[in-house]
Formats: sequence, structure tokens, C-alpha cells
Amino acid sequence: MGAEVPAVSVRNLAKSYGNHQAVRDVSFEVEKGDVFALLGPNGAGKTTTIEILEGFRSRTSGDVATLGVDPSDKASQRWLRSRIGVVLQELAVEPFFTVRQVLTRNAGYYPSPRPVDEVIELIGLREKADQRIKKLSGGQQRRLDVGLGIVGNPELLFLDEPTTGLDPSGRRDTWNLIRQLTSDGTTVMLTTHYMDEVEALADQVAVLNDAEIVARGTPTSIGGRDSGMVTIRFALPENVTVADIPVEVQSVKEGLVTVRTDDELCTLHALTGWALEKSLTLPGLSVSRVSLEDIYLNLTGQAR
Repeated sequence: MGAEVPAVSVRNLAKSYGNHQAVRDVSFEVEKGDVFALLGPNGAGKTTTIEILEGFRSRTSGDVATLGVDPSDKASQRWLRSRIGVVLQELAVEPFFTVRQVLTRNAGYYPSPRPVDEVIELIGLREKADQRIKKLSGGQQRRLDVGLGIVGNPELLFLDEPTTGLDPSGRRDTWNLIRQLTSDGTTVMLTTHYMDEVEALADQVAVLNDAEIVARGTPTSIGGRDSGMVTIRFALPENVTVADIPVEVQSVKEGLVTVRTDDELCTLHALTGWALEKSLTLPGLSVSRVSLEDIYLNLTGQAR
């Protein structure tokens, strides 16, 4: 048997509007069941790329396949749209409908929708099921947006800033819902400006800047994050001076020692071996790499 067809395949995608090139030579694949985060500043080409994949915008050149079909092929668009879900930053929903009414109506557009009561439970709106939409809070409306995206039981779900406007509890609930969807086999394409969301959810990341992909990889490895400088911190033990520490120390502030190194293993070995030999503890010992946010800001030219 041949290799499984990816959920999304993009090869040398380009889109121009007159002299303006919105997307230039973009290539990536999204494996089935993965969460793929497409990141980039406003104007980088994210929305154009996603709309081409959804079949709502034509491309200038390149090859694109969404669930194995060309999304620009009118003959397959109806089939494709019955198998994808879309959660935009703002959805136009009639304010006088109730939550149950609008979900029931939208479920009717799909061949094998999720049960409406199941969707209402998944998005945490059971107590608001018969509430008119205009009376929902902003966060509750955002939950409904996600419900409208998943009611069709899509194979592929496009999520555009899904947790904007949600409180911390709502964000965590949405993360858990996304994890549940992917565990059931749904593929997710995610755009977000929250790097903690990327780290919590994404299997793969691509960063767009100025119409091009400038980096791809996992959240832990993108941009060389897994092989760069690490920062080791710990509280200075009692009756120990900085001169006693067997590795080079960058700073000591309020008793907190900071060591930066690109040789993590040897440095930690020297520190822990010394502490064990001297019967010392290293309170609060932590090892941290450059943050995903720092990598992202460097890749997009926004670092200060």
C-alpha cells in the first residue's frame, strides 16, 4: 500500500493581486490527525493561504490539495465543503436565533453531522442552549463559533484565532476540545498569536513572513530552538560563594544564580556532580531554552 495522502498538501503556492504578491513559493504538508499552526504577523499571507485551501480564493500558481482534491475545482467544492469546518474570527450569526436553533440549522448542511446536543455539551453551552445569541457574552459567542465549526463532524477543521476573547478557563476548555477532536481523527489547521497555545496544541508549525515561509518544524525545534543557548537558574546555597561554583556564572541577583551555556549536558553534569560531592542542594534548579515567542519575533523581524 502507498503512503497515506496528507490532509493538506501545498507546493510552490503563489498568489498575486496586480503587482502585490500576497503569497510567494509557499510549500508545506499537514498530516492527517495533526494540529498544524500557521503563524505570522498581520499581512504575512496567512489568511490568503487558508482561504485558498478552503476553496474560497483562487491561486495564481502552484499545486494545492485539501483532503486529496484541488479546492479550486468547482466540481469537487461541494464535496470538500461538506467535509471541512471553518471557525473565523467573526461569524455572522442571526442574533434572534437560539444556540440550539442555529446549530440545528447548520447541522442540516452536512451529510453526517454531530448530534446537536453533543456539540452543545462539547462547547460548554448546555445551560445556554435555548438562549438567544444576542444575549450571549463575547466568550460564549466564541464558543458557539467553535460549535458551528465542528457540528458538521469535519475531517479537517480550520481555526482562526479560536480563543480570542476567552478567559483563561475558556481557553483551556477550547484546548481540551481541540485535543479531543484530534484524538478522534480530526485534522486541525490553526492560526493564533498565542505562543502558549502553539506549544500546548501544535504538532507542526510554519511561520510566514512577508509572503514566504521562513521556518518550519515542531514547536520545540523550530528556528534551532532545540540546539541553542540554554539558561540554568538556581538559588545560591547557604555558605557558598559564586567563586565556589564550578561553572561560569553570568549573574547573581537577589540570591538567584544565572548560568548560560550552549553545552547543557556538561554544564549540568558539572553543577550536579559538585552539589552531590559537597552535599548541597540547588533550590529551584531550572533549565530553560529561548522561548517560542522569542524565536517567532526574531523570524518575523519584530524582536527588539
